Amino acid sequence: MYLIKVAVDASRVRSGGGVAHLLGILSIEDPKEFGIEQIHVWAYKKLLDQLPDRAWLIKHHPEALEKSLLHQSLWQGMRLSHEIKQTGCNILFSTDASTFCRFKPMVVLNQNMLAYDPGVLALFGWGKDRFQQTLMYFVQKKAFRFATASIFLTQHAAKQVQQRVGSLTRTVCIPHGVAEVFKQTSARAQWPTKGERRIQCLYVSPVFEYKHQNEVVLAVKRLRDQGLDIELTLAGGGGQRALKILDQLLMQVDPQRDFVKLIEFIPNNNVASLIAEADLFVFASSCETFGIALLEAMTIGVPIACSNRSSLFETLQDGGEYFDPQDPESIAKAIDNLVCDPARRVRLASRAMTLAKNYSWRRCAQETWSFISQTHSITSARVGS
Repeated sequence: MYLIKVAVDASRVRSGGGVAHLLGILSIEDPKEFGIEQIHVWAYKKLLDQLPDRAWLIKHHPEALEKSLLHQSLWQGMRLSHEIKQTGCNILFSTDASTFCRFKPMVVLNQNMLAYDPGVLALFGWGKDRFQQTLMYFVQKKAFRFATASIFLTQHAAKQVQQRVGSLTRTVCIPHGVAEVFKQTSARAQWPTKGERRIQCLYVSPVFEYKHQNEVVLAVKRLRDQGLDIELTLAGGGGQRALKILDQLLMQVDPQRDFVKLIEFIPNNNVASLIAEADLFVFASSCETFGIALLEAMTIGVPIACSNRSSLFETLQDGGEYFDPQDPESIAKAIDNLVCDPARRVRLASRAMTLAKNYSWRRCAQETWSFISQTHSITSARVGS
């Protein structure tokens, strides 16, 4: 059997979801089962250090990836194709559609929906972040049209992207997996009796405008004003502008940080324990390609109140209580519905756990590498015909 070499451009993998995806699809034992002899990964040092050491996995560390975004983009557009050819790789897998590389054949993975979900870019105002995301949209649009094939994490993402960039010739939907640590962790919190302790509400996600942490804070404040003894933990760092706006809000509604706790950094190993100790999990994003933190909470079995926007219903389905993420009253009502109805809490959490069993990194890896290998075969057949 003819074995191919696959190049992986991971230079844009800078966030938790992207890192988790790359680690997940590289968790395979032997790529030969997919017709692959070697996998070459180009990335920055911090990411390469997290990748497993395998005889078939070759790591490349260009100095440009430790420099500014401009240096990274110039390297990607002017050098990467040459480096791929030098290694003898047959096909490129770009882990983000925001690529300047023009190697053929190329498979791109969509991991950014900010320019595609309606109304999201407007949340950034007219500053630097909105300009960068708008520019990135045009980069992605060209990459999608140039690519031989595209991978989407959800059907929602595939639909929204193609509404903007046009119909793509070869696409597939391959959802994220979930790490074993979440499968091995169960919800530990015993629901508090009145006066025993506060209800612990958790939201794990970086602070950005489209994540709507401000609205969640206002919802919890509303519930406290109505007599509910509840507190909120926001975990995950975030963007400077969004963090500044959040801090201004907290100075108004909770200046002593009595009921809102902000954790800016969580080691990956601690996320599962943090979720397991919560009574309720809130996910208020209005734009997600998938929502991996949502899947992690589903897997552990914590009752979930979730945004009704973007791709999230595709993942959570009937396993949570939904709300409008831009309406604090709607968020408060969803949380209150879970608090006041123990049977509903248990039923929804159980349903979410059942749904989460459909997701695994093994399945994601198998489908991803098989699709890439098949794309190479189809392309080669066309060239040879």
